[in-house]
Amino acid sequence: MHDELIDVQDELSEAPVGPMHVKLGILLALLTLFDGYDTFNPAYVIHYVREPWGLSLQQAGMLVSSGLVGFLFGAAVHGAIADRFGRRITLLGGLWITTIFSVLTALGGHSFAAFCSLRILTGLGLGVLLPLSTTYINELAPRRIANTFALWGVALGWAAGGACAGIVGVFVTPRTGWQGLYWIGSLSFLLIPFVHRYLPESPKFVLLRGREEDVKAILSKLRPDRAAAYRDRGVARHSAIARTPVFALLEAPYRRQSIAICATSFLSLFCIFGLSGWIPTLMQARGETFAASFAFGALMQVMSFVGGLVCGHLVDRSNRPREWLCAWWAVGALSVLALVFFRTHWTNFAFSAAAGFCIIGGQFVLNNFTAASYETQMRATAVGMELAVGRLGAILGPFIGGALQQAFGGSGAMLGAIAVAAAGAAACVMFATKSGADYEQRRDAADEPVAGVARGG
Repeated sequence: MHDELIDVQDELSEAPVGPMHVKLGILLALLTLFDGYDTFNPAYVIHYVREPWGLSLQQAGMLVSSGLVGFLFGAAVHGAIADRFGRRITLLGGLWITTIFSVLTALGGHSFAAFCSLRILTGLGLGVLLPLSTTYINELAPRRIANTFALWGVALGWAAGGACAGIVGVFVTPRTGWQGLYWIGSLSFLLIPFVHRYLPESPKFVLLRGREEDVKAILSKLRPDRAAAYRDRGVARHSAIARTPVFALLEAPYRRQSIAICATSFLSLFCIFGLSGWIPTLMQARGETFAASFAFGALMQVMSFVGGLVCGHLVDRSNRPREWLCAWWAVGALSVLALVFFRTHWTNFAFSAAAGFCIIGGQFVLNNFTAASYETQMRATAVGMELAVGRLGAILGPFIGGALQQAFGGSGAMLGAIAVAAAGAAACVMFATKSGADYEQRRDAADEPVAGVARGG
């Protein structure tokens, strides 16, 4: 009977936050900490290599963009791999790639071409960690606190990693040179055995593969109070979507959602990496000290987590993600525009913090919104494609920022372009469907669950 079956979606969505949730949140936060750290540390390399390597401003921008090229490909293909082979093994693969190439960058990235080539290869691993961690934690998050839980578990790590890159840039690189950034980044190898031992497979993915006993074992760890209730019950399984996930993103009813989300992500990440990639150099040009200039990057990352947490909390309470995201990016656009006209130390500080709070903080919530907008079979692919398209904007942000500074002899045009892009993100997100999270619920309501699970499915 239907009421005797275990509904995995309901069990996960209605679960209280327990010790297993906390453990997984910490583990995923540490994963994304290394992602955020490695993504943003090239901004602190520019100071050390631009003159010795004879780089133009566009080439300096490519130091930041090169890793994002690899990220684009990693994010684009990892979803199909994760949807086929599992979240856990794909995350481990991404972590191994990131660790190995961090070491190789410190050892061999001693020219512009070598550095950029190694960053592209590192990006293949980075393209797995953030999007797949977002997918994973959204599949485990209790419904009532989905955004808040995902932000504490993923956004905190990523923002802390970006902030750590600035701290290492200030305190370590004067003694070690820029290579110190990557020696510290290679400490991600310490995390590998913990991920291997403690990170379970996503229960929804396991369900799709027909492994009923594994599903019940994972649920028992997440909800130990219900372990006895799971023991002698079957697992409800709904019919799977018989479509290729990549193409399904552009089919009804997902087409409008996919286009709106990808366009928003493109513009948002153009802003984030255009601003983050150049903020230390920009602040030094405005007369800030070396330490203060590097600290601005850390400030933006710290404020991004606070902004994402506030926005996520408001979304959870109101269930109005589009409206809050639009407001966040609109205020972010005004903050960046203010940097064009106000140049004192305290206005630099205030408007940089506001830009991090709104623009980067909004991106965290957009990632969660994307994960909640698609069914389990498509979720990893959808988040990967959102961030892959977004990374096109991220690649262009630092490069175009350098080109505009060189063409106009100052930062005003670059900041203006970033402000326009943030306003564009605010507009685009309003074209997304109001509640993307109900696709799976609507389909489930139309289907009768099947008792048990087909073996080897």
